[in-house]
Amino acid sequence: MSDPIKIDIWSDVACPWCYIGKRKFEAGAGLFAGSGEGRSVEVEYHSFELSPDTPVDFEGNEADYLAQHKGISPEQAGQMLERVSGIAQQVGLDYDFPAMQHTNTVKAHQLIHYAKAHGKQIEMKERLLKAYFTEGGHVGRIDDLADYAAEIGLDREEARGALERDEFLSAVREDQANAQEYGINGVPFFVIDGKYGVSGAQEATTFAQVLEQVWDERGSEADAAADDSVVAGA
Repeated sequence: MSDPIKIDIWSDVACPWCYIGKRKFEAGAGLFAGSGEGRSVEVEYHSFELSPDTPVDFEGNEADYLAQHKGISPEQAGQMLERVSGIAQQVGLDYDFPAMQHTNTVKAHQLIHYAKAHGKQIEMKERLLKAYFTEGGHVGRIDDLADYAAEIGLDREEARGALERDEFLSAVREDQANAQEYGINGVPFFVIDGKYGVSGAQEATTFAQVLEQVWDERGSEADAAADDSVVAGA
């Protein structure tokens, strides 16, 4: 059985396309895994802040924020959000933009790193995305984040202390530096097997095709190595 294909994903908790992209990738990975025995993936999330200058307690709703930063009218912003909501529904996500609490996400990224250190990064990422996009939860305040950590079985007070001490801030900054080295300027961004970059919330079939390509290349490389071994031993 071959090793899992490593998937490194740069994303932000406050990025609507990142949650949509997560669902589409999961569907694509499922198609890939179901196409033959031994196929699997290993996912690791990396930090990316779309708006690091956003205050923890932003005054206004998501449409207000979008209008301010895109230089468009609130009506246009509302139309854009309605379109995104429709796309989210296609992958089973019920976005609630009116209830959304726009905030700074650096602490949320630190919490994801804390969860990673305790073997629960995937669960933490999903919990924060769900809280932000569908529940109107606040993912910028330490106390709220500690509550979310406890919900997935992590120690609330330990998580809270780690956030207060910025224990994982250096890990967040390292992710961001790596994103710059890769030339990543938008998310979601998927690096597959350290070789291929896929930008955006692509369709599930696209992800499945890239995974299959990597799998086939691995097989070809293994066959070539085996042939070389036979020749060397002849």
